[in-house]
Amino acid sequence: MKVLVTGGAGFIGSHVADTLLAAGHDVLILDNLHTGHLENVPPAATFYQVDLRDANAVAQLFNVHQIDAICHQGALANVRDSMNNPVQYAEVNVIGTLHLLELARKHGCRKFVFASTGGAVYGEGYRPQGGKLPFTEETWPQPKDNYGASKLAMEFYIDLYKQNYALDYVIFRYPNVYGPRQDSKGEAGVVAIFAGAMLAGEPINITGDGKQQRDFTFVKDVARANLLGLESDASGIFNIGTGVPTNINTVYEILAAAAGYERAPNYIPRPLGEVLQTYLDATKAHTVLGWQPQVALADGLHQTVEWMRRK
Repeated sequence: MKVLVTGGAGFIGSHVADTLLAAGHDVLILDNLHTGHLENVPPAATFYQVDLRDANAVAQLFNVHQIDAICHQGALANVRDSMNNPVQYAEVNVIGTLHLLELARKHGCRKFVFASTGGAVYGEGYRPQGGKLPFTEETWPQPKDNYGASKLAMEFYIDLYKQNYALDYVIFRYPNVYGPRQDSKGEAGVVAIFAGAMLAGEPINITGDGKQQRDFTFVKDVARANLLGLESDASGIFNIGTGVPTNINTVYEILAAAAGYERAPNYIPRPLGEVLQTYLDATKAHTVLGWQPQVALADGLHQTVEWMRRK
């Protein structure tokens, strides 16, 4: 299958591209290198430096190649930045994705795999019957930031294309994804930021009291989910995560031990839009797709630190 991977020079997208290539698929990569890096692009993939907002340039790829499926990882994905730049996030995450959906429709693509977000889409979450955690696909979405709102908007658009144009899709609501290739200076998660600062001997800032809970899932587990979703006949929304809540203080302690870092963290005020607690029930992904996480948190964090040491 010929698959277009957007954001394929980035952290998650490059691992997805590696996994698809290893499974025998032909991979095209589209990335504007805003946060991606050329060294992440697999040699066996065909790379195009194109911005999602450039509708004509994106369309040219479909004129040149018979693309069977799209694995859409490309996005602006910084919660705090989204609160300052809501229009830019809509231009990239909404309008850019609509360009792809229209091209998928016009050129007869078989499947659209979309990287959404668990924490930012669910927000603090809501269930009419009460107890809300872990979040399931039935949890009422309640974004608290523009990034989450842009992703949720596209979930509705993607389903619209299924209903009207029979475009099959899989939407993955990601947890806090971490691992090798995550840039500690770009749209980074807390693991990359902490590990990068620790190895450089720099101070660590933790927002709030550090008791915020997240679902940390290793990037290669997430990439494998994309392969399963692409090759499956299933269609719908799937949580991807460990289902295990881990607080930020615990992540700090594991990383500090791995990096040999002995300084105490600084605690600073929580920013707007930050969710206190989120972790995901991935039972549906296990039942329908046969996916489950394979890398334990401590092992994944140590792998991440060792990769950063070698950079």
